Amino acid sequence: MIIAVDGPAAAGKGTVARALARHFGYHFLDTGSLYRMVAFALLRARQDASDVAAATAAARGLNPQGFRDEDLRTEEVAAAASVVAAIPSVRAALLDLQRAFVRKGPGAVLDGRDIGTVVCPEAEVKLFITASPEVRARRRQLELGSDSYDAVLAEIRARDERDRNRAAAPLVHAADAVVIDTSEMNIDEAVAAAIAAVGR
Repeated sequence: MIIAVDGPAAAGKGTVARALARHFGYHFLDTGSLYRMVAFALLRARQDASDVAAATAAARGLNPQGFRDEDLRTEEVAAAASVVAAIPSVRAALLDLQRAFVRKGPGAVLDGRDIGTVVCPEAEVKLFITASPEVRARRRQLELGSDSYDAVLAEIRARDERDRNRAAAPLVHAADAVVIDTSEMNIDEAVAAAIAAVGR
């Protein structure tokens, strides 16, 4: 069984997807981390995230085992990952890796922005986790320990704009996805809504 969990940054999709994987005993893949790995590799090599050739080469040679999670969770890496993710050849290079993952038994939960629409349109369950930009900015501000809510909100809105308007696999919910707005939910409520939506 494949569960696709999509949504914008800081909506809670990663937390929900991990909880679903634990609940059902499935494998979990944070596909956004793959783009963060490419971005981090470029930043470490002092290369521009918008350099198509460099980004594509980094994606094709990606070894997901060679990164520490803490290196991937900075705002600099997140911003670069959003740029990298808009490059069609990077997305193509990572697509096979993601599709291979879903073949693991007994099931897989993938979270990202185009799982239900591009990576796994055949997924048995598709969820789209969202929240208002203001709520997502407050969550990200708390997560980062940032003093500037306005700066975080501006970055959230800029990422939304890039993700929704990119030519390759833009952020949209699949027509058959269950939309869960977590703006007024705590973590337990969001997870419970997602488990109910899976219906198993």
